[in-house]
Amino acid sequence: MTTHPVSDGRMANHWWWRPGWQMGSRFLTFHFTFQQAPDVHRLASLYRHALADVDGLNLVPDTWLHLTTQGLGFSDDVPDGDVQAILSAAADRLSHIPAFDVTLDRPEITPEAIRWEATPSGPPTAVRSALRDAIGSIWDAVPEPDDGFTPHVSIAYSNSTGPDDPMRAALDAVETHPATARLDQVELIVLNRDQQMYEWETYAQLPLGRK
Repeated sequence: MTTHPVSDGRMANHWWWRPGWQMGSRFLTFHFTFQQAPDVHRLASLYRHALADVDGLNLVPDTWLHLTTQGLGFSDDVPDGDVQAILSAAADRLSHIPAFDVTLDRPEITPEAIRWEATPSGPPTAVRSALRDAIGSIWDAVPEPDDGFTPHVSIAYSNSTGPDDPMRAALDAVETHPATARLDQVELIVLNRDQQMYEWETYAQLPLGRK
C-alpha cells in the first residue's frame, strides 16, 4: 500500500481496472473494519451528508468503511493451505500486539478519494509489519511494498474527472469534532469492487493482544 498524493486540484476516476482486476475478481486482504465503531459512524454520516449533492463521488456507507492493511493476492491464486498457514502465523504474532485506539479528524482530498488519515499511525503499522512477517514465514516473497504505508479510511471515491473545488467547499462547511475507534482485531476478507465500491465477505478474524 503506497502513499497517495494530496490532490493537485483535479479528481481522477478511482475505478479503472488495475492489473489483475476484472469484473468478478476476488482478492484476499487484511483490513481493519468499522462495523462496531459508532463514533466513526457519527463522523462519517456528517461528511456523507455534506458530500451528498457533490457530483462524481461514491460515498462509502458505514458497512464498508475500512483501513486497508496488507494484501495476500487474488483468491484463485492463493492455495487454501497457504491461507491457513499464514493465518496461524499471523494469529501468534498479533497476540503480542495490544488493541489500540485510532482517531479520525478532518478528511483530505487525494486524486481518487476523500479520506481520513488514522492517527497515531504507529499501531496499525505495527500490525501490518506483523502480518508481513507472518506471510514471509510461509512465502519467499511478501506482496506489496514494505514502505509508503499510510493508515487511512476513505469516506468517498471519485468516479469521474474534474476539479476538486466542490468537494473542498463541502468538506470545509462541516463543523464537528474528531472520532475515535477501538481496534481490537484485524480481518482477512474476500474483497470485490464489482459495484464501484469495496465490498467483502469476512474469511477470518484475528484478535489483537490475546496472549
